[in-house]
Amino acid sequence: MRPKIDMKLALHWKILIGMVLGIVFGYTMNNLGFNDFVANWIKPFGTIFINALKLIAVPLIVVSLITGIADLKDISKISKIGGKTIIFYLFTTVVAVSLGLILANVIQPGNFVSAEAGAQLLETFKDDVSTKILMADEHKSSGPLQPLIDIVPDNFFKALTDNGSMLQVIFFSILIGIGIILIKEEDSKPVVGFFKGMNGVILKIIDLIMLAAPYGVFSLLAALMVEIPDSSILKGLVAYALTVVLGLGTLIFFFYTSIFYVVTKRNPFEFYKQILPAQLLAFSTSSSAATLPVTMERVTEHVGVDDEIASFVLPLGATINMDGTAIYQAIAAIFIAQVMNIDLTISEQLMIIVTATLASIGSAAVPSAGMVMLVIVLGQAGIPEAGLALIFAVDRPLDMLRTVVNVTSDSTVAVIVAKSEGLLHDPKIKYWDENYPPKI
Repeated sequence: MRPKIDMKLALHWKILIGMVLGIVFGYTMNNLGFNDFVANWIKPFGTIFINALKLIAVPLIVVSLITGIADLKDISKISKIGGKTIIFYLFTTVVAVSLGLILANVIQPGNFVSAEAGAQLLETFKDDVSTKILMADEHKSSGPLQPLIDIVPDNFFKALTDNGSMLQVIFFSILIGIGIILIKEEDSKPVVGFFKGMNGVILKIIDLIMLAAPYGVFSLLAALMVEIPDSSILKGLVAYALTVVLGLGTLIFFFYTSIFYVVTKRNPFEFYKQILPAQLLAFSTSSSAATLPVTMERVTEHVGVDDEIASFVLPLGATINMDGTAIYQAIAAIFIAQVMNIDLTISEQLMIIVTATLASIGSAAVPSAGMVMLVIVLGQAGIPEAGLALIFAVDRPLDMLRTVVNVTSDSTVAVIVAKSEGLLHDPKIKYWDENYPPKI
């Protein structure tokens, strides 16, 4: 009997094909002048896909965190895992900011922008900059402990309806998990059973949503191609964009690769292959939050991180760990200063490390939130916020790339924490239709 050959394409290949076709289609439609057609009839399908992922993100955080913490059965384990997670996240963020400063000072991308190009950029994007500055002013006007206040919700159900309130959802879910640990096992058993059942249901829903991923990324990238500004404006920003790309590439292919191999002794490129669908989705959506359900599925089933680690580390990472945003803020600040002929002292650049680290933690896991936080970094360094206009033209594609780094960092830290706790297993892949049709 001849062996059965599976001719199905792997998910990451389907997503890659969707991305390439989307870019080609969008570029063609842009040149033919069918921008409105793409915006009105193609882009909505990408928006629907992102909405479907966001729809399932908060329920996933709630049920996975509660079941993960309940399975620990020991409150001391929560503080131990939480401490490791935060330390690793802070470490990777500081490395990212420092790397950004080094690259920006060595390459000096601001020197490649002519005075005419700089003036054109400032004029073209002045309205967009005003909006971001207003948003940043609102953020700065709050007290120093406002981030701490924002963690504790006054209404849990209100927090559930807002994807921007993930820290509040995480906080309350941790409280429920701790409460389950503290009551008798016979009393908590039905509650844990319910949430474990819901966790399985939600993971199946994610599998179903991912069937539409190739079409979703096609729509998103086609829309991006018709929304890109005039190419003549972009030419002066090539050096800046390449500096950011070099920094992001260094983080993925050197820094994360090295620490992954040193800690796990596994092949890091096999790891990247396992999380590739999450990386591609991060690139297409520019949102760590929207990508979170897929990141959790790939890290647990395909990499082998235990559920109790992934359910805690990954939602927290999608909220506070923004290495891609951090390196971008460092490079952008130096780039804008160079274009405006502002010399930054060593102490001012060291303060950028502190401010960019804190700002990246405060960045929401949604597209372009890092731009708002960059206003704060610029203000602290004494750089005019209007300089933000210099990088607006290429922010969207760079936002897509830095989201890939954010997701890769989250996944790497999850693996490191799992390995340190002895909870890194062999992969156990599940398929959306493995229990269908039901056996009779």
